[in-house]
Amino acid sequence: MPRRVRAVSHEDRLSLVEHLDELRHRLVVCLVVFAVALALCFWQNHLLLEIAQHPLPEGHKKLTTFSVTEPFTTTLTVSAYGAAILSAPFVLWELYAYILPAFSPAEKRVVLPILLLFPILFIAGIAFGYFAVMPAALHFLLNFNDEQFNVQVRAGDYYSFFSMTMLACGLVFQLPMAILAVTRLGIVPVQWFSQNRRYAYLVIAIIAAALPGVDPISMLLEMVPLLVLFELSILLARWFGRPSEGAGAAEPSTQE
Repeated sequence: MPRRVRAVSHEDRLSLVEHLDELRHRLVVCLVVFAVALALCFWQNHLLLEIAQHPLPEGHKKLTTFSVTEPFTTTLTVSAYGAAILSAPFVLWELYAYILPAFSPAEKRVVLPILLLFPILFIAGIAFGYFAVMPAALHFLLNFNDEQFNVQVRAGDYYSFFSMTMLACGLVFQLPMAILAVTRLGIVPVQWFSQNRRYAYLVIAIIAAALPGVDPISMLLEMVPLLVLFELSILLARWFGRPSEGAGAAEPSTQE
């Protein structure tokens, strides 16, 4: 039975084996959390399926399956997607906790408040995807040339599209946290984002096109909040400002 890995501080100097031991411990914890979330989602699979079906317009809520095993496999897949969404904040926190000892105490005071934004932004992204992106995208896709097609919504395809859209929206809403982190840590100045705004817009358009959804409505709905979040991130970075130059001098590094 592997021993519990103790908390690592900035002053600790760990060997490669100790780093791998800590990483293994955190991976096991993440797998346990995912397994618990999967069991919970599978237990409440009827509620989960009803929530996922809600954005569908009337007449398309009875989804189609094409095999004997598809209802079970689709339910299990949806439960896994739900577990991934539920456990994502905890998994990312474990990732941050793994790399956090690399920061000095002064840098930690900058990073930790930013980390508190993660669950808020993740939930905001999920809500935006559920209430804004999904209804508009489904209305466009299901009514596009509908007089030429007998539109049948397959359960597996729909639930995969729904789950990936929710997860993608939750993750892309982390843009302000990323920009705040690199500016507060002094890695990239705030002026760089302002001066390269046109390139940022191009990258945002590419990201929106790469997100789940092949229709222009989904792309536009996913691109608009990214642009707003980018501009908001610049304003927040200017408001918080860069870390004071004296902060580093006040707490000398242990490596000196």
